[in-house]
Amino acid sequence: YYGDAEAKKYTQNTRNQQIQADMTYRALELLNLPSDEPAFLLDIGCGSGLSGEILEEEGYIWAGVDIAPSMLEVALERNIDGDLFLQDIGQGFGFRPGSFDGAISISVLQWLLNAETSHPTSSPPHRLNRFFTTLHSALRNPSRAVFQFYPTSDDQIQLITSIAQKAGFGGGVVVDYPNSKKARKVFLCLFVGGGGTQQQIPKGVEGEDDEQVRFERRREKERKRDASGKRKNMKDKDWILKKKELYRQRGKEGIPRDSKFTGRKRKPIF
Repeated sequence: YYGDAEAKKYTQNTRNQQIQADMTYRALELLNLPSDEPAFLLDIGCGSGLSGEILEEEGYIWAGVDIAPSMLEVALERNIDGDLFLQDIGQGFGFRPGSFDGAISISVLQWLLNAETSHPTSSPPHRLNRFFTTLHSALRNPSRAVFQFYPTSDDQIQLITSIAQKAGFGGGVVVDYPNSKKARKVFLCLFVGGGGTQQQIPKGVEGEDDEQVRFERRREKERKRDASGKRKNMKDKDWILKKKELYRQRGKEGIPRDSKFTGRKRKPIF
């Protein structure tokens, strides 16, 4: 796990920030959430909140879990908006059923394949089973969970997908830029409800170059924005009311009451 110095160094590295942002945007594309509705997302392995910042920018409410106290301390120092939990995901989650509208995870899932001890409960199959079973319960029906991870063999992919399917998930693996050693990325896209295994797994992006990856994502983001540069239909009155209701359901205090002025644009002051 990261120590205090390593956590800060990792977070401040601009290369890490860019990679994390690119993969988070891609995970959100695969999550395929409605662009005009708020959603409550779970960031699994949230670290210092680099992915969470993207979720917030895109208008989502989120909570994050991570096993590294030092990374969570950095997240708190950076005033991250999401709720943070210190959690070994291999022991499963304790969230209420149907709490989240979706989940993402960047560069974390492969760590569940490491056995910390020789005890049976530390075996990768046992930890993966606890993880996927409790995650499936914590997600609403229908929803998706998207994991970017680094498998070292096809056997690891088979183990992970088979245990996820036994836990009730549909879906499968999406590989972006499969012919590029540099740009190749593996995603596990899982479905809860909504047809389960009958849902069509998204297609991976074809090509060779990292720059093309960034161009495609930038073009998709621009397509979702209007002439003023704002996301289409993102923060109108209905969106604000739904987000406030989500906060109330989560027990947040100090939520402003709804009124005829909710969502109304202020006139310019000279």
